[in-house]
Amino acid sequence: MTENFFQTFILLLLVTDPFGNVPLFATALAPVPASRRRRIVVRECLIAFIVLLVFMFFGRHFLAALSLSEVSLRIAGSVILLLIAIRMVFPHPDGVLGRTEGGEPFIVPLAIPALAGPSALATVLLFSRESTGEVVIHVAALAAVVIVWLAVFLGAEKLQKVLGTQVMTAFERLMGLILAAMSVEMLLGGIREFVKTL
Repeated sequence: MTENFFQTFILLLLVTDPFGNVPLFATALAPVPASRRRRIVVRECLIAFIVLLVFMFFGRHFLAALSLSEVSLRIAGSVILLLIAIRMVFPHPDGVLGRTEGGEPFIVPLAIPALAGPSALATVLLFSRESTGEVVIHVAALAAVVIVWLAVFLGAEKLQKVLGTQVMTAFERLMGLILAAMSVEMLLGGIREFVKTL
């Protein structure tokens, strides 16, 4: 049981990639007043947790009801991530996320697809096939991953202060390049899966 918990925990940690998402969170929260940032981080992490939890139990029924495939979900998520990556590499006057009401990101792109992205959603969909006892372990592992998210993102601002603006800008552009490569790889993977269904 303990082994299954840690395997699931590591898997979810890798597919949600909180450390790789630090630059995206830092950029998205830059125009937000400092007093609001902690609340937004907690809110977005909880939304991602709820989305993944719902998908773990009802994901297959939801996709079937909308006549959507896991492949289309993967391709759509990759396109969104690619657009965000391009804005990270080539700064836009409106910022990475475009103009947002009140300057606050909401759900997109922090909760979805940064944390609850296509790979994470596909992973928890696989868990829904397993027995009740194993699903309980998966839920516990997901809850533990959320704690890691909160620790990483709530500490990101201090990291930004230590490194300075120039280093964080360079890091953001580097991560934008990496995110672009990851999104293209995700897109190609989705296309390959689609071709197999023809």
